[in-house]
This record gives sequence, C-alpha cells and structure tokens, in this order.
Amino acid sequence: MTERARSVIQLNIAALQKLDETLDDSIARACAIILSRPGYVVVTGMGKSGHIGNKIAATMASTGTNAFFVHPAEMSHGDLGMLRPDVTVLAISNSGESRELRDPLIYCQRNNIPVIGITQRKDSLLGRHSEVVLEMPKVAEACPEGLAPTTSTLMTLALGDALAMVLMEQRGFTREDFGLHHPGGALGMSLQSVREWMGDHAATPTSVALDANFTDIVSAITAGRKGTVAVLNPDQTLAGIITDGDVRRAFSRDITNITAADIMSRSPITVDPDQRMRDVVDLLTTNKISSLYVVEDNRPVAVIHLAELMQAGYVS
Repeated sequence: MTERARSVIQLNIAALQKLDETLDDSIARACAIILSRPGYVVVTGMGKSGHIGNKIAATMASTGTNAFFVHPAEMSHGDLGMLRPDVTVLAISNSGESRELRDPLIYCQRNNIPVIGITQRKDSLLGRHSEVVLEMPKVAEACPEGLAPTTSTLMTLALGDALAMVLMEQRGFTREDFGLHHPGGALGMSLQSVREWMGDHAATPTSVALDANFTDIVSAITAGRKGTVAVLNPDQTLAGIITDGDVRRAFSRDITNITAADIMSRSPITVDPDQRMRDVVDLLTTNKISSLYVVEDNRPVAVIHLAELMQAGYVS
C-alpha cells in the first residue's frame, strides 16, 4: 500500500513536470485579459473541477484579484445575472464537454464576455468558446481505473495558482495588502496598527505625579493591573514609568521619603498609535520587557502587556 501511495505521488510529480514543459504564453494572454477588465473574475466548473475552482477563486480574491465561484448549473437557473458585461469567466473542465457549461458559454458568447478555459482538449466545447485556452497536457490519472480526477485536478490547481500569483505580482499586491485581506490570521494581526488594537483594549493608564510617595505608587500599580504606572510631568506628558520590578528594587533603600521621580525609568520604550503591532511584539521580545506604553503627543494613552498579546494570539 505504501508503494502504491508513492506511485500516485510520482504520477502527480510527472504530471506537473509535463505541465511545466508544455506551458506557453497563453497564461500571459489570460492574465492580460483579466488585468484589462474592470470587473470580477467569475470561476466556474462542475464536480471536482468546481472544487478546484472554488479554491482558485479564493486564492485570487485574497491576492488582489476580485473573484468568486459560481456553480455552472445554478447559472442556468438565474445566476447568469451575476455575469455583468465587465467580468471575465474562468471555466474549468478536464474534457471540455461538461454539459452544465453549455448555457454559461453561450451566454458569454452572446454578451461578449471573454472566457478563459482550462481543459485538456482545445477542440472541445469549452476550448471553442474560450478566448484563451490554458491547455493541460494529456496524462494518465493516478486512479487505477483511470476514472477519478487526480493528476488532472492537481494540474488545474497548479495552473490556477500560477495565474493568481502572476496577477498578484502584476498588480503590485504587497504584504500589507495581503494582511488587510487576512485580519483574522497571524499576518493580518501583525499588520494591524496600534491604534486599531486600542479600539478594543485602550483604557486610560494609571498615573502618578513626579512627587508621589511610595504608598501612592504601589496603589497605582495595583489599580492598573499591568505591573506598571506612568509618571507624569505637570503638563501631563510622560516623564517616566515605574514597574513592579522598580518597586521591589526600591526596598533595598530607605523608602520613607522616596518619590516617583527617584525610582522611575526616565527613558522608557514606547510606541505611537500608528505603528504596527508587529513592531510592538518585536520591542517586547527583543528588550525582554512585559509591557510598554502607547504615547501620543508625548502623553500615555494605553499600556500594552505581553500577556494580553499572547492571549489574543499576537505572540505564539
């Protein structure tokens, strides 16, 4: 069984190598059509081709090319209305003869909507109705009966990924753009601004004056529940910070007349609200500190604690 599994993988590798050898400038022409059109890319396909089409549409949508999948059979029952005059259709069929594609292909022909076809048969119904055909090489399926789509679906997926990545590059789609489309993922979270994070988490940081006594300092740190307190100048700008570590170290001296100015750190690490959350994580981990202040106009507006970021998934 292991050897059979390995043979399937080898057949897939051979199919991809054949696809690489036969790929021509049709993919560049397909990209040129998509880039010249202001509307969506509508991906369609039946059966396993449809499942692959769904993935291709999702990849395009997340990398700068507006795309969505529409089931070809649903198009024949009203969803052809989704095909506006400015769209491009990417139709997938290994044989090119899927009967469910007939109505969408005729509709596109009547309305001058360009079709890009992915198929193994350029002379098929799909091939004849396509402005550009991304022709896949004819290779055997890995299925022992030659029936279940295997190598053909893998080649289709590879062609779709290639198309999406070329379009992404041509559009100048950046890491930041990608993050905006993935706010729930680790990358999107890291590209979030501190100001966006503050929208849900910001609370006015506890603070003390420069002349606050030791009791007031400890009380303020306890009330803030972040292990730190801001020390403010008379004009409410940040003079320094005191952490619970500073408090512990203060016990080595006479605390009777200690003020906040005596034990504060005068040059704390801070961030401004427009920095990225990945900058915050880098500062916390590189400097081995547990919290830092968000400062705007030299006034503390929030405290970010490492434990909060770990709980929210910003730090693994």
